[in-house]
Amino acid sequence: MRISVIGALMSLAWVAQLAWGQATEGSDAAVPEFAPDQGAALADAMEEKAEFRTLDEDIQDLKRLVLDLNRDLFLLEEELLFPANTQVAIFVSMDVGDFFGLDSVNITLDNKDVANYLYTDREADALLRGGVHQVYLGNMRAGEHELIAIFTGQGPHQRDYRRGASLVFAKGIGPKYIELTISDREQKLQPEFVVKEWE
Repeated sequence: MRISVIGALMSLAWVAQLAWGQATEGSDAAVPEFAPDQGAALADAMEEKAEFRTLDEDIQDLKRLVLDLNRDLFLLEEELLFPANTQVAIFVSMDVGDFFGLDSVNITLDNKDVANYLYTDREADALLRGGVHQVYLGNMRAGEHELIAIFTGQGPHQRDYRRGASLVFAKGIGPKYIELTISDREQKLQPEFVVKEWE
């Protein structure tokens, strides 16, 4: 009986040793083996990242160059389409504006409609704060011309208001600049519309 107990213990020890060996084999397989040239792969990855960074910087420089070229082309196109000696520009401005809220401006040159602009609330507010809007830019031969501007909007007491102003001017050699000014006439509590030439 004593021999059978010793045999059973030895069998149990052998099974435990066999199980332990299989467990350690499995754990060795689970541990990843590192390649000896892992440092070289890391260096390659860093180099690729640096290349992408320089490529991104090159793209940004290219975008800046395209924007500069686009601006230069726009200026060149404007010079070709509207040469300085035939150029006529018309601007709209407002002074105070308590008696008039601007909605739109219609401009006629020599009995031809050349501009019709509808203002948003933000644009009208910008004019009230001192802004100036170029409502028309075109070419015109030298000589005498007639400009008629029709303003529509809200007059005193929130009533619809439509008013015109006109100017006969001489176009010579060189550009011509004309300003349409809306201001308040305090004595009559009415808006005033003035067309004037810039010297």
